[in-house]
Amino acid sequence: MPPGKTAKAAMQAVAAGSGGIESLPDSVLEHILGFLPSPEAVRTCVLARRWRHLWKSATGMWVGHCDPNKLVSVEDLRNFMNHLLLLRGGATLDRCYLTFYDRRSSQDDVPHVNLWFRHLVKCKVRVLSLFLFGRSSGEPWLELHNLPLISQHLARLELQGVQVHDSLLNFSSCPALEHLELHECELSSVKKIVSESLKHLSIKFSFSPFNARICICTPNLVWLRLAHLERTPLLERMPSLLKAIIKITMICKDRCTDANYETCDCEYCDSSDSMANGNKNSVLLKGLSEAQSLALISASVMFICKRDLRWCPMFTKLKTLLLNDYWCVLDDFRALACILEHSPVLEKLTLQLGEKYLKHVEMKFRIIPIKRSAAISEHLTIVQFDCEKVNDRVLKVMKFLREFTICKQTCNAPHAFIFLTLL
Repeated sequence: MPPGKTAKAAMQAVAAGSGGIESLPDSVLEHILGFLPSPEAVRTCVLARRWRHLWKSATGMWVGHCDPNKLVSVEDLRNFMNHLLLLRGGATLDRCYLTFYDRRSSQDDVPHVNLWFRHLVKCKVRVLSLFLFGRSSGEPWLELHNLPLISQHLARLELQGVQVHDSLLNFSSCPALEHLELHECELSSVKKIVSESLKHLSIKFSFSPFNARICICTPNLVWLRLAHLERTPLLERMPSLLKAIIKITMICKDRCTDANYETCDCEYCDSSDSMANGNKNSVLLKGLSEAQSLALISASVMFICKRDLRWCPMFTKLKTLLLNDYWCVLDDFRALACILEHSPVLEKLTLQLGEKYLKHVEMKFRIIPIKRSAAISEHLTIVQFDCEKVNDRVLKVMKFLREFTICKQTCNAPHAFIFLTLL
């Protein structure tokens, strides 16, 4: 029966008082089945003759378990997945979530997962998630084939615990893709991530190439998160960027090998006064220069941010900025001063000082125009400290900000009397 007549018949049944789920059209039931775990959706075939084949057209597919204590291996789900995809044929999918425990007893898992992955893309899936958990250190990664994705429908792709190669991350043939997440992935052979359509990108806890940086070429990106990577990627221009969160932690191998890195003056480290000389040799900051909101968090021994400050760009759109201890070295606030001097429209600055941020000390500043320094944004009105306690570091940062021609301070925190002694 045509869909229009089915819906009309269902409406007539409801009007007649029969009601119930049986009165719903097939398209609605297929949508509902798409929210059930796939094994449960398949079991509905025994309910009645009408339900015998509805599960084959369910708009969603959920295989595996989201509870880490109940995960099933790829091998244990092979038969189910193969039969499920075979019987569904090429039925269109809206979303698909595959979650497996990666305890492989056979390398046969690799071709099976790749076959499923490619088949789902051909089913015009819009949201595709593949999560593999439980890989032990030293074990081989489950490798996705180094072939490009071709889809006019894929809008969101999430990968975890797999090895990805260069061609797969060239999304030139995926014009609808807007959201990409790579979590705990092996990216050592990836040279470039390319997408004209991508708007949301998150890469976390992933292993990057050691001898070369991944180049991220996503000019229409709106939201970016890079955290806990082995190698800081090279960012190309992102004129539409609204928010970026960058966390460079101890897992990163971008560090000076000099034994005295704290006082080193090599091409990577900074101990000179020439932080920004107009050069364009930037890895990270230049690509972030058009963000409106920016969080820069770095471990103390990392040098990428300090290195980039030698060629610090102007953050012409930046209104909200969050920095951690890395930017507030005691008795040396040149890094903080440099980025403030290059943020002409900054409105709010948040400083996370210390390993624990239990208290939020908010200070609101009023700057006297006559005494204003050209080095500070005329729009900066709020500086917030996130810290465990008001210690010597916090006081020295406040003193530096006061000397940076911030002329009046008010505070609504319990430690107000401490702040007032600086006036």
